[in-house]
Amino acid sequence: MKIPPDAARAAVILSLTAALLWATYYIFVLAITPAAPPSAVLVYPFLFGGALYAVWCALQGHGRAFARLFLAPAAYGRVALLLGMQLSVLASTYIAGAVDTSLLSLIGDVVLTPVVVGVWIAAYRARIGAPLLWMGMILCTVGGGLAIAGGHGLSALHGWGYVVLGTIPVTVALYFLSTARENERTPASAVVSHSMLVAGVVGIAVTPWVPGGLGGLGVATPLALLGLVATGVTSFFLAPVLYFDSIRRAGFVLPPMMMTGIPVFAALLSWGVLGIAIPWLGILGIPVAVVGALIALRGETAPEDPGRDASLP
Repeated sequence: MKIPPDAARAAVILSLTAALLWATYYIFVLAITPAAPPSAVLVYPFLFGGALYAVWCALQGHGRAFARLFLAPAAYGRVALLLGMQLSVLASTYIAGAVDTSLLSLIGDVVLTPVVVGVWIAAYRARIGAPLLWMGMILCTVGGGLAIAGGHGLSALHGWGYVVLGTIPVTVALYFLSTARENERTPASAVVSHSMLVAGVVGIAVTPWVPGGLGGLGVATPLALLGLVATGVTSFFLAPVLYFDSIRRAGFVLPPMMMTGIPVFAALLSWGVLGIAIPWLGILGIPVAVVGALIALRGETAPEDPGRDASLP
């Protein structure tokens, strides 16, 4: 079924705002280094964002739904995806930089999400065969690959570091889609607050294996702690609230297409705030990825064949 114009416009605005907020994550991480070591950057945003979600959940009267999730095995699968996603994103941000990492996330949003949706949800399978959707997904992958290859950060990868390249897109697609599916039957504030708070607690347990260790949770400066609080508010609370609301309005595919804004915003913020220059191949790859995502968006929002019911498996 075609998305109503009002719902599509609202979803685009909400998703692009979420993309801007998520792009600030990379800038906060790089700006507060080394005053806040990786272990602190992993744990504190989960705890701050999860606490805000928990307050919102309580204000909505969804405390019982939140408590029930502690007895649901699938909820811990989402925690594992969220923690794996954040560990990979954090590692890639330090190694490859903001733009390359955001493009890896974009590939998860634009390329893997429609494929997973088509496999998982019968009502969407008819749309996955749209030529424009596939053309856009291919262009998005090529553009992201060009920009990533043009950077110098990936040359620092070795051994298990290459796992990051595949982990980010896969965990991004699976975490957000599985959470959005659960949001259909459980209040979103309960679902996300549970996954973030539990991920924060597990994050504390794994800090001995993260640079900075448990001692790194003692952040060096008040300014660095303020940066971690801001990250929790923007990327771990406000951005997910807006993004999952856009999915509620427009379905599972259109909002991920709008994550094209993340590498664009990340590039602008990296240059304007941190003074990080982008290699020429990266400059070329970003618009190719964005154009690919827009073509894929056109393929997703085009009217279905009137002779076929897209709701059929």
